[in-house]
Amino acid sequence: MSEGGTISWIVLIMGLFGGLALFLFGMQKMSEGFKKSAGKSMRSILARITKNRFVGLTAGAFVTLVIQSSSATTVMLVGFVQAQLLSFTQTLSVILGANIGTTFTAQIIAFRITDYALLMVILGFALSSFAKKEKYKYLGESILGFGILFLGMKFMSDAMNPLRDYPGFINMIKNLDNPVYGLLAGALITALIQSSSAFTGIIIVLAQQGLITLEASIPMLLGANIGTCVTAALSTIGASRDAKRVAIAHVIFNTLGALAFLFWIPTFADIVRSVSPASDVTGMAKLAAETPRQIANAHTLFNVSLGLVFLPFTGLLAKLIYLIFPIREADKTPVLSTWHLDSNALKTPSVALNLCMAEIGRMAKILRRMLEGLNYRLIGEQLTDDREIRGYGTTKALDMREQKIDFLQKAITDYLIRIGGENLTEMQSNENATLISITRSMEAIGDIIHRDMLPLIRKKEQKGIDFSVEGKQDIKHYCHKVIKQLRRLEELFSEHSISRGIKIVSKETEYADLDAGFRKRHLKRLYEDRKESRVTHEMHLEVMDYFKQINVYITGIARSMIHISEISES
Repeated sequence: MSEGGTISWIVLIMGLFGGLALFLFGMQKMSEGFKKSAGKSMRSILARITKNRFVGLTAGAFVTLVIQSSSATTVMLVGFVQAQLLSFTQTLSVILGANIGTTFTAQIIAFRITDYALLMVILGFALSSFAKKEKYKYLGESILGFGILFLGMKFMSDAMNPLRDYPGFINMIKNLDNPVYGLLAGALITALIQSSSAFTGIIIVLAQQGLITLEASIPMLLGANIGTCVTAALSTIGASRDAKRVAIAHVIFNTLGALAFLFWIPTFADIVRSVSPASDVTGMAKLAAETPRQIANAHTLFNVSLGLVFLPFTGLLAKLIYLIFPIREADKTPVLSTWHLDSNALKTPSVALNLCMAEIGRMAKILRRMLEGLNYRLIGEQLTDDREIRGYGTTKALDMREQKIDFLQKAITDYLIRIGGENLTEMQSNENATLISITRSMEAIGDIIHRDMLPLIRKKEQKGIDFSVEGKQDIKHYCHKVIKQLRRLEELFSEHSISRGIKIVSKETEYADLDAGFRKRHLKRLYEDRKESRVTHEMHLEVMDYFKQINVYITGIARSMIHISEISES
Protein backbone atom coordinates (compact mmCIF):
# COMPACT_ATOMS: atom_id res chain seq x y z
CA MET A 1 0.00 0.00 0.00
CA SER A 2 0.99 3.60 -0.45
CA GLU A 3 1.49 5.98 2.45
CA GLY A 4 -2.16 7.04 2.25
CA GLY A 5 -3.33 3.49 2.77
CA THR A 6 -4.35 2.89 -0.85
CA ILE A 7 -3.07 0.09 -2.98
CA SER A 8 -0.58 0.80 -5.76
CA TRP A 9 -2.35 -1.26 -8.40
CA ILE A 10 0.45 -0.93 -10.97
CA VAL A 11 2.97 -2.40 -8.55
CA LEU A 12 0.51 -5.10 -7.48
CA ILE A 13 -0.32 -6.12 -11.06
CA MET A 14 3.36 -6.18 -12.05
CA GLY A 15 4.18 -8.31 -9.03
CA LEU A 16 1.27 -10.67 -9.60
CA PHE A 17 1.73 -11.21 -13.35
CA GLY A 18 5.51 -11.07 -13.14
CA GLY A 19 5.40 -13.73 -10.46
CA LEU A 20 2.99 -15.79 -12.54
CA ALA A 21 5.33 -15.51 -15.54
CA LEU A 22 8.26 -16.70 -13.41
CA PHE A 23 6.10 -19.52 -12.01
CA LEU A 24 5.17 -20.76 -15.51
CA PHE A 25 8.75 -20.38 -16.77
CA GLY A 26 10.08 -22.26 -13.76
CA MET A 27 7.57 -25.05 -14.30
CA GLN A 28 8.67 -25.24 -17.95
CA LYS A 29 12.36 -25.45 -16.97
CA MET A 30 11.59 -28.06 -14.33
CA SER A 31 9.63 -30.07 -16.89
CA GLU A 32 12.47 -29.86 -19.44
CA GLY A 33 14.91 -31.25 -16.90
CA PHE A 34 12.54 -34.08 -16.01
CA LYS A 35 11.89 -34.88 -19.67
CA LYS A 36 15.59 -35.10 -20.52
CA SER A 37 16.40 -37.30 -17.55
CA ALA A 38 13.26 -39.46 -17.60
CA GLY A 39 12.40 -39.41 -21.31
CA LYS A 40 13.59 -42.96 -21.89
CA SER A 41 11.53 -44.30 -18.98
CA MET A 42 8.53 -42.31 -20.17
CA ARG A 43 8.89 -43.82 -23.64
CA SER A 44 9.20 -47.35 -22.30
CA ILE A 45 6.17 -47.04 -20.05
CA LEU A 46 3.93 -45.61 -22.77
CA ALA A 47 5.00 -48.33 -25.18
CA ARG A 48 4.28 -51.16 -22.75
CA ILE A 49 0.85 -50.20 -21.46
CA THR A 50 -1.25 -53.35 -21.38
CA LYS A 51 -4.93 -54.02 -20.91
CA ASN A 52 -4.32 -53.73 -17.16
CA ARG A 53 -6.13 -50.52 -16.19
CA PHE A 54 -3.96 -49.92 -13.12
CA VAL A 55 -0.84 -49.99 -15.31
CA GLY A 56 -2.45 -47.35 -17.52
CA LEU A 57 -3.39 -45.25 -14.48
CA THR A 58 0.18 -45.39 -13.16
CA ALA A 59 1.66 -44.62 -16.58
CA GLY A 60 -0.57 -41.59 -17.02
CA ALA A 61 0.42 -40.25 -13.59
CA PHE A 62 4.14 -40.74 -14.26
CA VAL A 63 4.16 -39.19 -17.73
CA THR A 64 2.15 -36.17 -16.56
CA LEU A 65 4.47 -35.74 -13.58
CA VAL A 66 7.36 -35.54 -16.05
CA ILE A 67 5.83 -33.22 -18.65
CA GLN A 68 3.72 -31.27 -16.12
CA SER A 69 0.64 -31.12 -18.31
CA SER A 70 -2.35 -33.45 -18.28
CA SER A 71 -3.52 -31.76 -21.50
CA ALA A 72 -0.23 -32.64 -23.24
CA THR A 73 -0.56 -36.24 -22.05
CA THR A 74 -4.11 -36.40 -23.42
CA VAL A 75 -3.03 -34.96 -26.77
CA MET A 76 -0.14 -37.45 -26.88
CA LEU A 77 -2.52 -40.38 -26.44
CA VAL A 78 -4.22 -39.56 -29.73
CA GLY A 79 -1.17 -40.69 -31.69
CA PHE A 80 -1.04 -44.01 -29.83
CA VAL A 81 -4.71 -44.70 -30.56
CA GLN A 82 -4.26 -43.93 -34.26
CA ALA A 83 -1.16 -46.12 -34.28
CA GLN A 84 -3.15 -48.99 -32.79
CA LEU A 85 -0.58 -49.25 -30.00
CA LEU A 86 -3.40 -48.54 -27.58
CA SER A 87 -7.08 -49.11 -27.92
CA PHE A 88 -9.30 -46.13 -27.20
CA THR A 89 -10.56 -47.91 -24.06
CA GLN A 90 -6.99 -48.29 -22.77
CA THR A 91 -6.36 -44.53 -23.03
CA LEU A 92 -9.16 -43.84 -20.55
CA SER A 93 -7.17 -45.21 -17.61
CA VAL A 94 -4.15 -43.16 -18.74
CA ILE A 95 -6.30 -39.98 -18.77
CA LEU A 96 -7.37 -40.70 -15.18
CA GLY A 97 -3.72 -41.16 -14.24
CA ALA A 98 -2.82 -37.88 -15.95
CA ASN A 99 -5.14 -36.04 -13.57
CA ILE A 100 -3.29 -37.59 -10.63
CA GLY A 101 0.09 -36.58 -12.09
CA THR A 102 -0.87 -32.90 -12.06
CA THR A 103 -1.15 -32.93 -8.25
CA PHE A 104 2.61 -33.37 -7.82
CA THR A 105 3.38 -29.68 -8.31
CA ALA A 106 0.68 -28.63 -5.82
CA GLN A 107 2.15 -30.94 -3.18
CA ILE A 108 5.61 -29.46 -3.67
CA ILE A 109 4.59 -25.80 -3.66
CA ALA A 110 2.48 -26.31 -0.53
CA PHE A 111 5.76 -26.51 1.39
CA ARG A 112 6.69 -23.00 2.51
CA ILE A 113 10.20 -22.97 1.06
CA THR A 114 9.97 -19.73 -0.92
CA ASP A 115 12.68 -18.23 1.31
CA TYR A 116 15.09 -20.78 -0.18
CA ALA A 117 14.13 -20.08 -3.80
CA LEU A 118 17.33 -18.18 -4.57
CA LEU A 119 19.42 -20.99 -3.04
CA MET A 120 17.73 -23.44 -5.43
CA VAL A 121 18.35 -21.06 -8.35
CA ILE A 122 22.08 -20.87 -7.42
CA LEU A 123 22.41 -24.64 -7.02
CA GLY A 124 20.43 -25.41 -10.15
CA PHE A 125 22.35 -22.91 -12.25
CA ALA A 126 25.69 -24.23 -10.99
CA LEU A 127 24.80 -27.84 -11.79
CA SER A 128 23.28 -27.12 -15.21
CA SER A 129 26.20 -24.87 -16.23
CA PHE A 130 29.25 -26.58 -14.77
CA ALA A 131 28.43 -30.26 -14.26
CA LYS A 132 30.21 -32.54 -16.72
CA LYS A 133 27.80 -35.47 -16.66
CA GLU A 134 24.52 -35.00 -18.48
CA LYS A 135 22.42 -36.53 -15.70
CA TYR A 136 23.66 -33.85 -13.28
CA LYS A 137 23.00 -31.14 -15.85
CA TYR A 138 19.41 -32.36 -16.18
CA LEU A 139 19.10 -32.47 -12.38
CA GLY A 140 20.38 -28.91 -12.32
CA GLU A 141 17.76 -27.82 -14.85
CA SER A 142 15.02 -29.32 -12.69
CA ILE A 143 16.32 -27.66 -9.50
CA LEU A 144 16.71 -24.33 -11.34
CA GLY A 145 13.12 -24.67 -12.52
CA PHE A 146 11.97 -25.34 -8.95
CA GLY A 147 13.87 -22.29 -7.73
CA ILE A 148 12.38 -19.99 -10.38
CA LEU A 149 8.93 -21.48 -9.68
CA PHE A 150 9.18 -20.68 -5.97
CA LEU A 151 10.66 -17.27 -6.72
CA GLY A 152 7.58 -16.55 -8.82
CA MET A 153 5.40 -17.67 -5.91
CA LYS A 154 7.24 -15.30 -3.58
CA PHE A 155 6.60 -12.37 -5.95
CA MET A 156 2.91 -13.28 -6.19
CA SER A 157 2.66 -13.66 -2.43
CA ASP A 158 4.31 -10.30 -1.78
CA ALA A 159 2.11 -8.64 -4.41
CA MET A 160 -1.07 -10.03 -2.82
CA ASN A 161 -0.10 -9.10 0.72
CA PRO A 162 -1.85 -5.66 0.64
CA LEU A 163 -5.11 -7.32 -0.45
CA ARG A 164 -5.57 -8.84 3.01
CA ASP A 165 -6.95 -5.54 4.26
CA TYR A 166 -8.67 -4.41 1.07
CA PRO A 167 -12.48 -4.67 1.49
CA GLY A 168 -13.27 -4.97 -2.25
CA PHE A 169 -11.03 -8.01 -2.67
CA ILE A 170 -12.26 -9.60 0.55
CA ASN A 171 -15.88 -9.25 -0.60
CA MET A 172 -15.00 -10.78 -4.00
CA ILE A 173 -13.38 -13.77 -2.29
CA LYS A 174 -16.46 -14.17 -0.09
CA ASN A 175 -18.59 -14.42 -3.24
CA LEU A 176 -16.45 -17.35 -4.28
CA ASP A 177 -17.72 -19.20 -1.24
CA ASN A 178 -20.64 -19.97 -3.55
CA PRO A 179 -19.48 -23.31 -5.03
CA VAL A 180 -20.92 -22.58 -8.48
CA TYR A 181 -19.08 -19.24 -8.74
CA GLY A 182 -15.88 -20.87 -7.53
CA LEU A 183 -16.22 -23.68 -10.06
CA LEU A 184 -16.78 -21.26 -12.94
CA ALA A 185 -13.91 -19.00 -11.83
CA GLY A 186 -11.53 -21.97 -11.62
CA ALA A 187 -12.54 -23.29 -15.06
CA LEU A 188 -12.29 -19.87 -16.73
CA ILE A 189 -8.92 -18.84 -15.27
CA THR A 190 -7.37 -22.26 -15.92
CA ALA A 191 -8.62 -22.19 -19.53
CA LEU A 192 -7.05 -18.75 -19.98
CA ILE A 193 -3.62 -19.59 -18.56
CA GLN A 194 -3.83 -23.23 -19.81
CA SER A 195 -2.25 -24.67 -16.68
CA SER A 196 -4.16 -26.18 -13.78
CA SER A 197 -0.87 -26.43 -11.84
CA ALA A 198 -0.32 -22.67 -12.17
CA PHE A 199 -3.86 -21.89 -11.02
CA THR A 200 -3.50 -24.28 -8.07
CA GLY A 201 -0.31 -22.39 -7.22
CA ILE A 202 -2.24 -19.11 -7.21
CA ILE A 203 -4.85 -20.61 -4.84
CA ILE A 204 -2.09 -21.80 -2.51
CA VAL A 205 -0.52 -18.32 -2.54
CA LEU A 206 -3.91 -16.84 -1.56
CA ALA A 207 -4.14 -19.38 1.25
CA GLN A 208 -0.64 -18.51 2.49
CA GLN A 209 -1.83 -14.92 2.85
CA GLY A 210 -4.90 -16.07 4.76
CA LEU A 211 -7.16 -14.80 1.98
CA ILE A 212 -9.04 -18.00 1.19
CA THR A 213 -10.51 -20.91 3.11
CA LEU A 214 -10.33 -24.59 2.24
CA GLU A 215 -14.09 -24.65 1.51
CA ALA A 216 -13.75 -21.75 -0.95
CA SER A 217 -10.70 -23.28 -2.66
CA ILE A 218 -12.20 -26.73 -3.35
CA PRO A 219 -14.75 -25.62 -6.00
CA MET A 220 -12.00 -23.62 -7.72
CA LEU A 221 -9.83 -26.75 -7.80
CA LEU A 222 -12.76 -28.65 -9.30
CA GLY A 223 -13.17 -25.91 -11.91
CA ALA A 224 -9.45 -26.06 -12.72
CA ASN A 225 -9.87 -29.73 -13.61
CA ILE A 226 -12.55 -28.73 -16.13
CA GLY A 227 -10.57 -25.77 -17.49
CA THR A 228 -7.53 -27.92 -18.19
CA CYS A 229 -9.57 -29.87 -20.77
CA VAL A 230 -9.68 -26.83 -23.06
CA THR A 231 -6.16 -27.34 -24.44
CA ALA A 232 -6.84 -30.94 -25.43
CA ALA A 233 -10.23 -29.98 -26.89
CA LEU A 234 -8.71 -27.20 -29.01
CA SER A 235 -6.04 -29.57 -30.33
CA THR A 236 -8.75 -31.79 -31.87
CA ILE A 237 -10.13 -29.07 -34.17
CA GLY A 238 -9.85 -30.57 -37.65
CA ALA A 239 -8.37 -33.76 -36.19
CA SER A 240 -9.53 -37.36 -36.48
CA ARG A 241 -12.53 -38.82 -34.71
CA ASP A 242 -10.14 -40.79 -32.48
CA ALA A 243 -8.65 -37.50 -31.32
CA LYS A 244 -12.11 -36.15 -30.55
CA ARG A 245 -13.00 -39.29 -28.59
CA VAL A 246 -9.96 -38.93 -26.34
CA ALA A 247 -10.69 -35.23 -25.72
CA ILE A 248 -14.36 -35.96 -24.99
CA ALA A 249 -13.34 -38.64 -22.49
CA HIS A 250 -11.10 -36.10 -20.73
CA VAL A 251 -13.96 -33.59 -20.53
CA ILE A 252 -16.50 -36.19 -19.32
CA PHE A 253 -14.22 -37.55 -16.58
CA ASN A 254 -13.31 -34.15 -15.20
CA THR A 255 -16.77 -32.58 -15.50
CA LEU A 256 -18.65 -35.50 -13.95
CA GLY A 257 -16.08 -35.75 -11.17
CA ALA A 258 -16.25 -32.03 -10.42
CA LEU A 259 -20.05 -32.01 -10.33
CA ALA A 260 -20.14 -35.08 -8.08
CA PHE A 261 -17.81 -33.48 -5.50
CA LEU A 262 -19.54 -30.09 -5.72
CA PHE A 263 -22.50 -31.27 -3.65
CA TRP A 264 -20.57 -32.44 -0.58
CA ILE A 265 -17.79 -29.89 -0.23
CA PRO A 266 -18.17 -29.42 3.58
CA THR A 267 -17.87 -33.17 4.17
CA PHE A 268 -14.93 -33.45 1.76
CA ALA A 269 -13.24 -30.49 3.51
CA ASP A 270 -13.59 -32.27 6.87
CA ILE A 271 -12.01 -35.42 5.38
CA VAL A 272 -9.12 -33.36 4.01
CA ARG A 273 -8.53 -31.70 7.39
CA SER A 274 -8.55 -35.08 9.12
CA VAL A 275 -5.72 -36.37 6.92
CA SER A 276 -3.70 -33.13 6.90
CA PRO A 277 -1.16 -32.23 9.59
CA ALA A 278 -2.25 -29.69 12.21
CA SER A 279 -0.26 -26.60 13.20
CA ASP A 280 0.64 -25.44 16.71
CA VAL A 281 -0.11 -21.78 15.96
CA THR A 282 -3.52 -20.15 16.38
CA GLY A 283 -5.73 -17.56 14.68
CA MET A 284 -4.97 -16.28 11.16
CA ALA A 285 -1.46 -17.68 11.40
CA LYS A 286 -2.94 -21.18 11.84
CA LEU A 287 -5.13 -20.68 8.76
CA ALA A 288 -2.17 -19.48 6.70
CA ALA A 289 -0.02 -22.38 7.90
CA GLU A 290 -2.49 -25.24 7.48
CA THR A 291 -4.68 -24.28 4.52
CA PRO A 292 -2.01 -24.49 1.75
CA ARG A 293 -1.22 -28.09 2.70
CA GLN A 294 -4.92 -28.89 2.96
CA ILE A 295 -5.53 -27.44 -0.53
CA ALA A 296 -2.73 -29.59 -1.99
CA ASN A 297 -4.14 -32.66 -0.24
CA ALA A 298 -7.67 -31.85 -1.46
CA HIS A 299 -6.33 -31.64 -5.03
CA THR A 300 -4.63 -35.02 -4.66
CA LEU A 301 -7.52 -36.76 -2.88
CA PHE A 302 -10.01 -35.53 -5.47
CA ASN A 303 -8.02 -36.77 -8.47
CA VAL A 304 -7.02 -40.08 -6.86
CA SER A 305 -10.66 -40.71 -5.85
CA LEU A 306 -11.82 -39.75 -9.34
CA GLY A 307 -9.38 -42.22 -10.87
CA LEU A 308 -10.29 -45.11 -8.58
CA VAL A 309 -14.05 -44.55 -8.92
CA PHE A 310 -14.08 -44.26 -12.71
CA LEU A 311 -11.42 -46.91 -13.41
CA PRO A 312 -13.77 -49.94 -13.28
CA PHE A 313 -16.21 -48.22 -15.67
CA THR A 314 -13.84 -47.19 -18.48
CA GLY A 315 -15.30 -49.86 -20.75
CA LEU A 316 -18.83 -48.51 -20.31
CA LEU A 317 -17.65 -44.96 -20.91
CA ALA A 318 -15.86 -46.04 -24.09
CA LYS A 319 -19.15 -47.49 -25.40
CA LEU A 320 -20.91 -44.22 -24.55
CA ILE A 321 -18.33 -42.17 -26.44
CA TYR A 322 -18.54 -44.49 -29.44
CA LEU A 323 -22.27 -43.76 -29.47
CA ILE A 324 -21.45 -40.03 -29.60
CA PHE A 325 -18.70 -40.48 -32.20
CA PRO A 326 -19.36 -43.82 -33.96
CA ILE A 327 -16.92 -45.43 -36.38
CA ARG A 328 -17.87 -44.34 -39.88
CA GLU A 329 -17.27 -46.31 -43.05
CA ALA A 330 -14.93 -43.54 -44.18
CA ASP A 331 -12.72 -44.29 -41.17
CA LYS A 332 -12.04 -47.77 -42.59
CA THR A 333 -10.95 -46.57 -46.04
CA PRO A 334 -7.14 -46.81 -46.52
CA VAL A 335 -5.58 -43.36 -46.79
CA LEU A 336 -2.04 -42.02 -46.89
CA SER A 337 -1.57 -40.70 -43.38
CA THR A 338 0.64 -41.03 -40.34
CA TRP A 339 -0.79 -42.71 -37.29
CA HIS A 340 1.73 -41.59 -34.68
CA LEU A 341 3.43 -38.31 -35.59
CA ASP A 342 2.08 -35.36 -33.63
CA SER A 343 3.36 -31.79 -33.93
CA ASN A 344 2.36 -31.17 -30.29
CA ALA A 345 5.05 -33.65 -29.18
CA LEU A 346 7.95 -31.87 -30.91
CA LYS A 347 8.72 -29.82 -27.80
CA THR A 348 9.29 -33.12 -25.99
CA PRO A 349 11.99 -34.77 -28.16
CA SER A 350 12.04 -38.04 -26.20
CA VAL A 351 8.32 -38.50 -26.86
CA ALA A 352 8.60 -37.30 -30.48
CA LEU A 353 11.38 -39.83 -31.15
CA ASN A 354 9.17 -42.47 -29.56
CA LEU A 355 6.39 -41.61 -31.99
CA CYS A 356 8.82 -41.91 -34.90
CA MET A 357 9.85 -45.36 -33.74
CA ALA A 358 6.20 -46.39 -33.53
CA GLU A 359 5.66 -45.13 -37.09
CA ILE A 360 8.73 -47.06 -38.26
CA GLY A 361 7.23 -50.12 -36.56
CA ARG A 362 4.17 -49.53 -38.71
CA MET A 363 6.43 -49.46 -41.79
CA ALA A 364 7.82 -52.86 -40.75
CA LYS A 365 4.28 -54.22 -40.46
CA ILE A 366 3.39 -52.93 -43.95
CA LEU A 367 6.57 -54.47 -45.38
CA ARG A 368 5.74 -57.79 -43.73
CA ARG A 369 2.27 -57.68 -45.28
CA MET A 370 3.81 -56.86 -48.66
CA LEU A 371 6.12 -59.87 -48.46
CA GLU A 372 3.28 -62.13 -47.37
CA GLY A 373 1.20 -60.94 -50.33
CA LEU A 374 4.10 -61.45 -52.71
CA ASN A 375 4.64 -64.96 -51.37
CA TYR A 376 0.98 -65.65 -52.15
CA ARG A 377 1.55 -64.69 -55.78
CA LEU A 378 4.95 -66.34 -55.96
CA ILE A 379 4.08 -69.85 -54.79
CA GLY A 380 0.29 -69.72 -54.34
CA GLU A 381 0.26 -69.87 -50.53
CA GLN A 382 -3.18 -68.82 -49.34
CA LEU A 383 -3.69 -65.80 -47.08
CA THR A 384 -6.74 -65.76 -44.85
CA ASP A 385 -6.40 -62.58 -42.78
CA ASP A 386 -5.23 -59.93 -45.28
CA ARG A 387 -8.26 -57.72 -45.88
CA GLU A 388 -6.53 -55.49 -48.43
CA ILE A 389 -5.50 -58.40 -50.65
CA ARG A 390 -8.96 -59.94 -50.36
CA GLY A 391 -10.54 -56.59 -51.18
CA TYR A 392 -8.23 -55.21 -53.88
CA GLY A 393 -6.21 -58.15 -55.20
CA THR A 394 -2.50 -58.80 -54.72
CA THR A 395 -1.09 -56.36 -57.28
CA LYS A 396 -3.22 -53.40 -56.24
CA ALA A 397 -2.64 -54.13 -52.54
CA LEU A 398 1.13 -54.21 -53.15
CA ASP A 399 0.92 -50.94 -55.12
CA MET A 400 -1.05 -49.29 -52.31
CA ARG A 401 1.39 -50.50 -49.66
CA GLU A 402 4.38 -49.32 -51.67
CA GLN A 403 2.76 -45.87 -51.81
CA LYS A 404 2.29 -46.00 -48.04
CA ILE A 405 5.96 -46.90 -47.50
CA ASP A 406 7.14 -44.01 -49.73
CA PHE A 407 4.74 -41.61 -47.99
CA LEU A 408 5.80 -42.71 -44.50
CA GLN A 409 9.51 -42.51 -45.35
CA LYS A 410 9.11 -38.88 -46.36
CA ALA A 411 6.74 -38.00 -43.48
CA ILE A 412 8.98 -39.59 -40.83
CA THR A 413 12.12 -38.00 -42.28
CA ASP A 414 10.48 -34.56 -42.34
CA TYR A 415 9.32 -35.04 -38.75
CA LEU A 416 12.80 -36.15 -37.64
CA ILE A 417 14.30 -33.05 -39.29
CA ARG A 418 11.84 -30.92 -37.30
CA ILE A 419 12.87 -32.75 -34.12
CA GLY A 420 16.49 -31.95 -35.00
CA GLY A 421 15.62 -28.27 -34.75
CA GLU A 422 14.78 -28.67 -31.05
CA ASN A 423 17.21 -28.61 -28.14
CA LEU A 424 18.43 -32.23 -28.28
CA THR A 425 20.92 -34.04 -26.12
CA GLU A 426 23.87 -35.70 -27.84
CA MET A 427 22.22 -39.10 -27.44
CA GLN A 428 18.96 -37.82 -28.92
CA SER A 429 20.84 -36.29 -31.87
CA ASN A 430 22.51 -39.63 -32.58
CA GLU A 431 19.18 -41.42 -32.34
CA ASN A 432 17.58 -38.86 -34.63
CA ALA A 433 20.23 -39.34 -37.33
CA THR A 434 20.04 -43.13 -36.99
CA LEU A 435 16.27 -43.16 -37.43
CA ILE A 436 16.57 -41.07 -40.60
CA SER A 437 18.97 -43.69 -41.99
CA ILE A 438 16.66 -46.52 -40.89
CA THR A 439 13.66 -45.05 -42.73
CA ARG A 440 15.73 -45.07 -45.93
CA SER A 441 16.55 -48.74 -45.35
CA MET A 442 12.86 -49.47 -44.81
CA GLU A 443 12.01 -47.80 -48.10
CA ALA A 444 14.75 -49.80 -49.80
CA ILE A 445 13.14 -53.03 -48.59
CA GLY A 446 9.83 -51.85 -50.03
CA ASP A 447 11.53 -51.14 -53.37
CA ILE A 448 13.01 -54.65 -53.45
CA ILE A 449 9.59 -56.20 -52.91
CA HIS A 450 7.62 -53.94 -55.25
CA ARG A 451 10.12 -52.82 -57.91
CA ASP A 452 12.28 -55.94 -58.16
CA MET A 453 10.32 -58.98 -57.01
CA LEU A 454 6.81 -58.17 -58.27
CA PRO A 455 8.00 -57.97 -61.94
CA LEU A 456 9.49 -61.46 -61.53
CA ILE A 457 6.05 -62.77 -60.63
CA ARG A 458 4.51 -61.11 -63.66
CA LYS A 459 7.27 -62.58 -65.85
CA LYS A 460 6.67 -66.06 -64.40
CA GLU A 461 2.94 -65.79 -65.00
CA GLN A 462 3.35 -64.44 -68.54
CA LYS A 463 5.67 -67.30 -69.49
CA GLY A 464 3.41 -69.86 -67.85
CA ILE A 465 6.29 -71.45 -65.93
CA ASP A 466 6.52 -72.53 -62.32
CA PHE A 467 9.10 -73.65 -59.78
CA SER A 468 9.61 -77.30 -58.93
CA VAL A 469 7.79 -78.67 -55.90
CA GLU A 470 11.06 -78.72 -53.95
CA GLY A 471 11.93 -75.24 -55.21
CA LYS A 472 8.58 -73.92 -54.01
CA GLN A 473 9.20 -75.42 -50.59
CA ASP A 474 12.63 -73.78 -50.35
CA ILE A 475 11.24 -70.38 -51.43
CA LYS A 476 8.35 -70.73 -48.98
CA HIS A 477 10.73 -71.67 -46.17
CA TYR A 478 13.11 -68.77 -46.93
CA CYS A 479 10.24 -66.30 -47.27
CA HIS A 480 8.77 -67.35 -43.93
CA LYS A 481 12.14 -66.85 -42.27
CA VAL A 482 12.42 -63.30 -43.65
CA ILE A 483 8.81 -62.58 -42.64
CA LYS A 484 9.74 -63.69 -39.11
CA GLN A 485 12.62 -61.23 -39.13
CA LEU A 486 10.27 -58.44 -40.26
CA ARG A 487 7.86 -59.37 -37.46
CA ARG A 488 10.71 -59.12 -34.96
CA LEU A 489 11.65 -55.75 -36.46
CA GLU A 490 8.05 -54.62 -36.05
CA GLU A 491 8.14 -55.62 -32.36
CA LEU A 492 11.53 -53.96 -31.91
CA PHE A 493 10.07 -50.58 -32.88
CA SER A 494 6.45 -50.78 -31.75
CA GLU A 495 7.27 -52.33 -28.35
CA HIS A 496 10.82 -50.91 -28.00
CA SER A 497 12.00 -54.46 -27.44
CA ILE A 498 15.77 -54.47 -27.91
CA SER A 499 15.69 -58.22 -27.19
CA ARG A 500 13.97 -58.62 -30.59
CA GLY A 501 16.82 -56.73 -32.21
CA ILE A 502 19.34 -59.02 -30.53
CA LYS A 503 17.33 -62.00 -31.79
CA ILE A 504 17.44 -60.64 -35.35
CA VAL A 505 21.22 -60.25 -35.28
CA SER A 506 21.70 -63.69 -33.67
CA LYS A 507 19.98 -65.25 -36.70
CA GLU A 508 22.48 -63.79 -39.18
CA THR A 509 24.80 -66.83 -39.40
CA GLU A 510 21.91 -69.29 -39.33
CA TYR A 511 20.19 -67.54 -42.23
CA ALA A 512 23.43 -67.29 -44.21
CA ASP A 513 23.87 -71.06 -43.88
CA LEU A 514 20.20 -71.52 -44.80
CA ASP A 515 20.67 -69.40 -47.94
CA ALA A 516 23.71 -71.43 -48.95
CA GLY A 517 21.81 -74.69 -48.42
CA PHE A 518 18.87 -73.52 -50.56
CA ARG A 519 21.23 -72.61 -53.40
CA LYS A 520 23.01 -75.97 -53.23
CA ARG A 521 19.73 -77.84 -53.40
CA HIS A 522 18.62 -75.77 -56.38
CA LEU A 523 21.90 -76.40 -58.22
CA LYS A 524 21.62 -80.12 -57.48
CA ARG A 525 18.17 -80.15 -59.12
CA LEU A 526 19.63 -78.19 -62.04
CA TYR A 527 22.46 -80.71 -62.49
CA GLU A 528 19.85 -83.46 -62.45
CA ASP A 529 18.31 -81.64 -65.45
CA ARG A 530 14.97 -81.08 -63.75
CA LYS A 531 12.83 -79.17 -66.28
CA GLU A 532 11.18 -76.80 -63.75
CA SER A 533 14.55 -75.99 -62.19
CA ARG A 534 16.11 -75.35 -65.60
CA VAL A 535 13.44 -72.94 -66.89
CA THR A 536 13.18 -71.04 -63.60
CA HIS A 537 16.93 -71.08 -62.80
CA GLU A 538 17.64 -67.35 -63.12
CA MET A 539 14.36 -66.38 -61.51
CA HIS A 540 14.92 -68.77 -58.60
CA LEU A 541 18.37 -67.34 -57.84
CA GLU A 542 17.09 -63.77 -58.17
CA VAL A 543 14.34 -64.48 -55.64
CA MET A 544 16.96 -65.93 -53.27
CA ASP A 545 19.19 -62.86 -53.78
CA TYR A 546 16.33 -60.51 -52.98
CA PHE A 547 15.43 -62.40 -49.80
CA LYS A 548 19.09 -62.19 -48.79
CA GLN A 549 19.20 -58.43 -49.47
CA ILE A 550 16.07 -57.85 -47.39
CA ASN A 551 17.57 -59.83 -44.53
CA VAL A 552 20.80 -57.81 -44.73
CA TYR A 553 18.80 -54.58 -44.42
CA ILE A 554 16.82 -55.96 -41.47
CA THR A 555 19.97 -57.04 -39.66
CA GLY A 556 21.61 -53.66 -40.27
CA ILE A 557 18.58 -51.84 -38.84
CA ALA A 558 18.58 -54.09 -35.76
CA ARG A 559 22.30 -53.45 -35.21
CA SER A 560 21.71 -49.70 -35.37
CA MET A 561 18.99 -49.91 -32.72
CA ILE A 562 21.14 -52.11 -30.46
CA HIS A 563 23.94 -49.53 -30.78
CA ILE A 564 21.55 -46.73 -29.74
CA SER A 565 20.44 -48.78 -26.74
CA GLU A 566 24.03 -49.47 -25.66
CA ILE A 567 24.93 -45.77 -25.87
CA SER A 568 21.91 -44.74 -23.80
CA GLU A 569 22.78 -47.26 -21.08
CA SER A 570 26.47 -46.35 -20.90
